[in-house]
Amino acid sequence: MSKDFHVVIPARYASTRLPGKPLLDIAGLPMVVRVAENAAAAGARSVVVATDDERVVEACSSAGVEALLTREDHSSGTDRVHEVALRKGFSADEVVVNVQGDEPLLPSQFIRLVGVELHEDTAVNVCTLREPILDVADLDDTNIVKVVTDRCDRALYFSRAAIPLTRPDSGYDRLAQQGNLGWRHVGLYAFRVSQLADFVALEPSKLEAQELLEQLRLLDNGVPIKVLPVAQAIPGGVDTPVDLQRVRSQLGA
Repeated sequence: MSKDFHVVIPARYASTRLPGKPLLDIAGLPMVVRVAENAAAAGARSVVVATDDERVVEACSSAGVEALLTREDHSSGTDRVHEVALRKGFSADEVVVNVQGDEPLLPSQFIRLVGVELHEDTAVNVCTLREPILDVADLDDTNIVKVVTDRCDRALYFSRAAIPLTRPDSGYDRLAQQGNLGWRHVGLYAFRVSQLADFVALEPSKLEAQELLEQLRLLDNGVPIKVLPVAQAIPGGVDTPVDLQRVRSQLGA
């Protein structure tokens, strides 16, 4: 099987906190174009932006980035990625990496890592990443998604709660264990196209609705997810004006 992989970047124009987010200027380029450049640097066979707005298509085209105008009624970025896979005619065994359009600082090597991994482990059809939690306050932050895995790096559960739970009588002191507190899930996914099609056909699960975590739909239906550990801290995306200023500062804008 070829080690080629594709990248699809879902980029929805509307945003409550940052209207027109994909087109916000990041050091002289629209944010989504910067994300596409990182994806291309990862060695992707193709990079396609999947959007719901013609303005994003035009901005990408002006920068030499392929973009497709997808349906407006998609409920998630994963659905948008699936539409692109269908329209591009990707075969069932090809790999597609879903890179969020608001992650301009995501290192390209991690995009490649998840894309290649599915060729190495044919027992799974979904791969994502995790990084160490270094600050005890992050364990109780519901905006930070935690993951617990088995010894084969397969997900047991994802949660916004602190997992695994530390019982008072366990003898485990969270404050004394800085650097070994748990794992934060990094929302970067590689799918085999066949699994991507199966995923969007599934009904949202109860756990997914409770945690507001789409990946729980897979676990709830018995689909294994490989979660590779990485030692390097992965910069966060752009969700708020504060995030935008942070990213601009890091890129010298």
